[in-house]
Amino acid sequence: MKLLEIRHTLQKLISGDVFWDPEILKFYSVDASMYKIIPKVVVMPKTENDVISVVKFANKNKISVTVRGSGTGLVGSALNDGIIMDLKIFDSVKIFKNHATIGIGITKGKLDKELKNHGKFFPPNPSIGPYCSLGGIIGNNASGSKSLKYGSTIDNVKEITFLNGRGEKITLPKNQKTGKKIFRFSKQIDLKQFPRVSKNSCGYRLDCIKSLKDTHKILIGSEGTLGIVLWAKIHLKNLPPKKILFVVEYQSIENAANNCITIKNLAPSALEFIDKPTLKNIKFKFRKDTNCLLFVEYDSELEEIEKKIKNITTGKIVKKITVEKEIEKWWKYRDLALSYSLKSIKKEDQNPHIIEDAAVPLEKLGSLFIIIKKINKQFKTKTIMYGHAGNGNIHVRIISRKQKIQDLEKISKMYFKQVLNLGGTITGEHGDGIARSMFIKNQYGKKNYRVFKQLKGIFDPKNILNPGKITSYHSPFKNLENF
Repeated sequence: MKLLEIRHTLQKLISGDVFWDPEILKFYSVDASMYKIIPKVVVMPKTENDVISVVKFANKNKISVTVRGSGTGLVGSALNDGIIMDLKIFDSVKIFKNHATIGIGITKGKLDKELKNHGKFFPPNPSIGPYCSLGGIIGNNASGSKSLKYGSTIDNVKEITFLNGRGEKITLPKNQKTGKKIFRFSKQIDLKQFPRVSKNSCGYRLDCIKSLKDTHKILIGSEGTLGIVLWAKIHLKNLPPKKILFVVEYQSIENAANNCITIKNLAPSALEFIDKPTLKNIKFKFRKDTNCLLFVEYDSELEEIEKKIKNITTGKIVKKITVEKEIEKWWKYRDLALSYSLKSIKKEDQNPHIIEDAAVPLEKLGSLFIIIKKINKQFKTKTIMYGHAGNGNIHVRIISRKQKIQDLEKISKMYFKQVLNLGGTITGEHGDGIARSMFIKNQYGKKNYRVFKQLKGIFDPKNILNPGKITSYHSPFKNLENF
């Protein structure tokens, strides 16, 4: 089918909008990563029937369909050269006592405002939260700082309605026929190959399918490769009446990493790490030899916590904050770590986000920092680091004059090999996308990877749903814009 014919046919097929203006295609060819892939056409469905029609058309004509959220992804998950589908109009929300039903296009910012009016919140809180869509949050199995207490997206979704690669509408876990197929696949995996970490967004999470009630979880973290999610039923929590935030400074990163193990035993709701380059953006006078900070927050049983924290921290508590607005101000410093890192690195020193999301068992966090230090020494690079220390999940930005592609490949392979040796995962919350799909087989082994491919074949036999991710891949060292 010729390109112009594809475009005009889609225009007649749906009631929504269809675009192929060069500027719009250019806008949808990038996200927050350094990748760029020009799509054939962009569609904005108005109705559920529009979405079904587009998927059936794509399946019949073997054209890829990739769902786009807010474009905040860091690894190229929502980029492809076929049809890009923007579901922003699907942004409804209905709030009940302990759950809400949401359209996949709603932003986290809009959802948070609606829930706050009811005294509720949805725990996953990516730092880019106000702007990202729930579709992206589900697609990547996003987490954020509160995952230490409340879990990742996969722990907070109750039900999902989606379209498979044939355009068939399915609701899980209600659909027993589909659920039984998924459950059979979950019995075939080698569990020993799955990382023993508290956060994992790599591959298909068949390890989370413990019963037929869990089968909807297979869509979470699948990056639109198994189905196009339309609606989801999400768990809600009551907003805590009070919180307390401690900011602790350390002269040694290794000391901070070791202290995290003890602090976690006191069950904080958040335990976050930022390094020296990042803390320089905070309007506060720290000691000159401070190398990193931990943010430690509690949202329950606050009476005795200050005394306990003072007894176990090996760093210096420089702030104790109990006023909500002040807590929010300090969390913005942490949430802006990504923005700070991107602004502070000169354009000629920026490198692709390939190794930026690994997670290891908490007791191995100190070892992870040592590995990063060795990479910097070997490749003459610098790094900016921040992340979810309580989950062993650290975001790493490489700083150097643009590395040769061969060096980037060496760094990635070396880093991921070491992460896996520590029992970790190559991605804790940002997804695989273009950046890491190439390395999934290394993490899970041939047997599990084969099961992943078979699962993909059941949901999407013609491989039209976001191809090039998870079970097939574009090279992470190609399609790099201005690199």
